[in-house]
Amino acid sequence: MVAVLLQICQVLTIVGLSPLIHGFIVFAEERVQGNRGPSVLQPYRDLWKFFHKEQVVPTSASFLFWLAPIVSFVAMMIVPMLIPVLTNFPLPLSNIGDILGGGLILTLAAFFLSLAGLDAGHPYGGVGSSRESILAILAEPSLIMIFIGITLLAESMLPFVVNHLLVGSFATYLSPAHLFFVAAFLILLTVETERLPIHSSIHYEVYMIGEARILEYSGPMLGLLRWSSWMKQAILYTIFVNVLAIPWGLSSTGSLPSVVLSVIALLGKWLIVASVMVVVETVQSRLRFFRYQEPLALALILAVLAVVARQVL
Repeated sequence: MVAVLLQICQVLTIVGLSPLIHGFIVFAEERVQGNRGPSVLQPYRDLWKFFHKEQVVPTSASFLFWLAPIVSFVAMMIVPMLIPVLTNFPLPLSNIGDILGGGLILTLAAFFLSLAGLDAGHPYGGVGSSRESILAILAEPSLIMIFIGITLLAESMLPFVVNHLLVGSFATYLSPAHLFFVAAFLILLTVETERLPIHSSIHYEVYMIGEARILEYSGPMLGLLRWSSWMKQAILYTIFVNVLAIPWGLSSTGSLPSVVLSVIALLGKWLIVASVMVVVETVQSRLRFFRYQEPLALALILAVLAVVARQVL
């Protein structure tokens, strides 16, 4: 029973705190640019507003328009069951999938969003879905190469095993293979969380990528999509810090005090990664879209170097 409650707490942590980390990123970006910026709690107010608005549906939309937000939100609730969010030991449903399975679930959500962008027939939706597919051509091979390297490094695809390996062996943590994996995953984070300087949340066609896919949504469905995107960001941050970069600070006993401390530690680690993302997005000049392959190719090269280093050293 305690293990089931812990697993529910892991899901609720991602669901409940993901808007907070997004609010911090927006607030920090505005502060860096010299603006006052909204409150870090603004995403919660936005969700309240979305869920109390009327739902408007294009006449050309099919059932995919309704299905995509639900699939996306449910997918983001499944992944926290598979990864170490608060505990460093597997919970009842943690073994139903490995880190590759979690990646496939995230990809499934992105696939349905791309279909939804095309479904309504809006030209910007087609542009956004097309551009996301182009980014995935290089992002997905890099991610798969990272997963292959992690398998070779820990001899397991379970994220809990990787966490235990890095916590228990400081030499492995400082090995070139692991450091290359961390660098490659950090680059992928900028793409998967739309922090690469080719993304933009402003409604200019030349900049729109992920935002273009959901232009036709409004009301509660838009709220679900916003919430699921923030959850995806929190999930990727959690995988990065708890599995690769900062694997310490997780509960090993499952007691209430240790779980509370692990939540506080997770928030601190999220803030570190979020601060890095803010620096990347605000300091670097905006790139033209056709230069997307440069950081993604670098991530792929780093992942390949990590695999080679693991086999040679």
